[in-house]
Amino acid sequence: MNKPITATAKVQIAENGPYLVSGSLPLLTETIGTNREGDSVKWTPGPEYPPKANYALCRCGRSAQKPFCDGTHAKAAFDGTETASRAPYRDQAKLIEGPTMSLTDAESLCAFARFCDPKGQVWNLVNRTDDSAARKDFVQEACDCPSGRLVAWDNATGKPAEPKYNPSIALTEDPAKHCSGPVWLRGGVQVIGADGFKYEVRNRVTLCRCGASQNKPFCDGQHAAIGFRAGPAA
Repeated sequence: MNKPITATAKVQIAENGPYLVSGSLPLLTETIGTNREGDSVKWTPGPEYPPKANYALCRCGRSAQKPFCDGTHAKAAFDGTETASRAPYRDQAKLIEGPTMSLTDAESLCAFARFCDPKGQVWNLVNRTDDSAARKDFVQEACDCPSGRLVAWDNATGKPAEPKYNPSIALTEDPAKHCSGPVWLRGGVQVIGADGFKYEVRNRVTLCRCGASQNKPFCDGQHAAIGFRAGPAA
């Protein structure tokens, strides 16, 4: 993951078409690992795809060459209209204040990865952040949220607790729900809308790749509802 990343690394959304990736962004898989109870508890990185300076990722969910685009979006008359809010994250998020740390939650960005559920749920853990063990669990659960829906904040410094990522793209897999998840952008990758709008650059963002999200370009968990699989299209 230490390949050089150019300053022009970005994801350009094609109108009713694919994600056009440029800047030599590494592409790999990340799988949700669960415990005996079925809770999401870890991310397991998979093989990295051969490096490319530029590539097009399927956005309609129907390509026979997933994860890459094969032009099927045009034949299927895919409607990729971007409907998500373009307001900054902090303007969208609800604030929950705890004793030593706080949580911001932008529910519309939920990608249904379920890291927020173990150990009493992150929304309850924030109220116990004066306990060191609960605080550790709280930070871990917020940081494992791939979409950045959940962010943990230090009350004393006002700074977020964020995992350190090199700019990269991961294709997520969710064996527990028997489906493939979203395109996960890490490390501050610029996303540009089909109309040229530059979305807020964030450390964690998930983009829909099943074509069914009602919050495009972002994932809203519909991949689980429809049982999306990233294998070759039938």
